[in-house]
Amino acid sequence: MSDPKENKQSPAEETPAEEIKEETANVEEAPAAEAPAAEAPAEETPSELDKLRADLSSEKDKYLRLAAEYDNYRKRSARERDNIYADVKADTLSKLLPVYDNLERALKNPTADEAYRKGVEMTMNQFLETLKAMGVTPIEAEGQTFDPTKHNAVMHCEDPERGEQEIVQEFQKGFKMGERVIRFSMVQVAN
Repeated sequence: MSDPKENKQSPAEETPAEEIKEETANVEEAPAAEAPAAEAPAEETPSELDKLRADLSSEKDKYLRLAAEYDNYRKRSARERDNIYADVKADTLSKLLPVYDNLERALKNPTADEAYRKGVEMTMNQFLETLKAMGVTPIEAEGQTFDPTKHNAVMHCEDPERGEQEIVQEFQKGFKMGERVIRFSMVQVAN
């Protein structure tokens, strides 16, 4: 019988088969040891992905809000520009209306010079055509019912032949541009 001590080999004397078994065991253990490390990034990836999605959603929301804000700004600026244009146009036209008043007075006064009268009539017609081209129309007053949004009552009279709040006389012609009143008609109202 051999001595049991003799059967034991030193680690340097191991057989190649035993070495292969140990290497295989080490290889099998290594992936097992690395597996938790590989799973850890897999667990972090969904949370990172969710974070990136949340960030993207937040940035998209900011972009949409900014785009809507800019669109509102552009529309508001255009509206303000149109309003300023309408205000300037109405202001300019209201400063020209005394010219209409003077031409109207000139036509009401009798004159012996027919050429002069014809010239004033032509000037008045041209002025009215220009106002019409700019969208300005006279406000009808005499015989109409008093409307405080178009007329300015400066006198009142009692007349049984006239209706309630009927305009009897117009002292100064009123004008409007579209629905906007440039100058109110100065009128006398009955009853």
